[in-house]
Amino acid sequence: MAHLLLIDDDPGLIPEQVRQAFPAPRDQVAVAGTGAEGIERVRTKPPDVILLDLRLPDQSGLEVYHKIRGIDARIPVIFVTMAKAADAAIEAMKDGAFDYLFKPLNLHELRRVVGEALEVSRRMREPAIVAETAPDPGVDGAIVGSCPEMREVYKAIGRVTGQDVPVLVTGESGTGKELVARAIYQHGPRAKAPFLVLNCAAIPENLLESELFGHEKGAFTGADRRRVGKFEQCNGGTLFLDEIGDMPVPLQAKMLRVIQDQQFQRVGGNETIQTDVRLIAATHRDLKAFSADGRFRPDLYYRLSVFTIHLPSLRERGEDLAMLVEYYVRRFSRELARDVVTIDPQALAQLRAYPWPGNIRELQSVVKQALLQARGTVLLPSFLPELSASPAETAAPASVNLDLEAFIRQRLQPESRDLYADAHGQLDRFLLSSVLEYTGGSQHQAARLLGIARQTLRVKLRDLGLRVTQSVETDDDNES
Repeated sequence: MAHLLLIDDDPGLIPEQVRQAFPAPRDQVAVAGTGAEGIERVRTKPPDVILLDLRLPDQSGLEVYHKIRGIDARIPVIFVTMAKAADAAIEAMKDGAFDYLFKPLNLHELRRVVGEALEVSRRMREPAIVAETAPDPGVDGAIVGSCPEMREVYKAIGRVTGQDVPVLVTGESGTGKELVARAIYQHGPRAKAPFLVLNCAAIPENLLESELFGHEKGAFTGADRRRVGKFEQCNGGTLFLDEIGDMPVPLQAKMLRVIQDQQFQRVGGNETIQTDVRLIAATHRDLKAFSADGRFRPDLYYRLSVFTIHLPSLRERGEDLAMLVEYYVRRFSRELARDVVTIDPQALAQLRAYPWPGNIRELQSVVKQALLQARGTVLLPSFLPELSASPAETAAPASVNLDLEAFIRQRLQPESRDLYADAHGQLDRFLLSSVLEYTGGSQHQAARLLGIARQTLRVKLRDLGLRVTQSVETDDDNES
């Protein structure tokens, strides 16, 4: 459930539009007609996201915004304004506002922007707990494990949280690198400031620079207004750059300057902007080898790796697997309204025998699939999805049956969480499998058919644990 606060003196249209986009009882929309009332609501019951009008009867929206920042700078604030007041909204974004929308509101755009803000709010507030024993199943975002390698990870987190230096988190995909970044953020001196996340592999190359540094109006085709980038928006806070090893080499020079001098210029601009951002980066790549091959700047690698935390793969963590399976069975049983309380020894043996190329993320997916098939209180081997015998073994994308309506209705329970992400994951699994089956495994053709970048497709395949017999790496696939 989302808790939104709208601070706007319009008694009719805007509140009606927001309630239409986020209807009760699933979501809660509170309305304050003045800046003073809005500030008091933030003090007494902080919302997940705030929608703030620039023009209020008792004070300006900018004044209200700065007072809200003084109460809790982590609450994403989205300005609502007329187009002619866009400059003021842009100035607010330079001070950390999340985004701005124009009146009359476009409901599709409203849902998208507020949805992104809710995800940012969740990442900042959801505790990243470090636990050597399985925590309460109601706890999300826990880093669970007691093997020697994970204990070293916990020590490293403790050593670096209070130090305002860049951190590089390495490890295979799905090992929990973002959880480590959140733990560093939440236990560090910037815990009350914003925490933003950007996946460098999921953004097309031509847009990544704008996402990081912003752009001026007219900087390129489609740049119809000035955009404030993540480094400017996150001033005073922490920025987590996932998959930084996939960042284009030309952009790495600009990154180096930001790390060294905390200065940058927007795309198409001449103004030098000063920022104050703590950077945490993550990658599954071997950046040292990439540097030797010319695919990653050595000077940027040395700057990023001032302090490095390496996460072990799941197959390297020994008895942690049993603890993780128990934790996720209990947690997802609650979410999926299942009664499973124990795991059959043979089922656990099958899970232990599997090499887990997708690591924790793949384990979560397997446990969820098993619980959706489960009947009774014991998780039996027959409930487990088919698991490959070898990490090197690949299979052609098999057809996936999808009944999205049934999946959603099955999950419509008071205890359910992350339904939006899980439903999209189910759809992606079906869509990508079908498209890759149609293209005979060609990722190049599949990406073109889907209308996404090949790197984005690879990231999605990796996140879903989908592998193909061949990627058909012909000249056509390797063209830039």
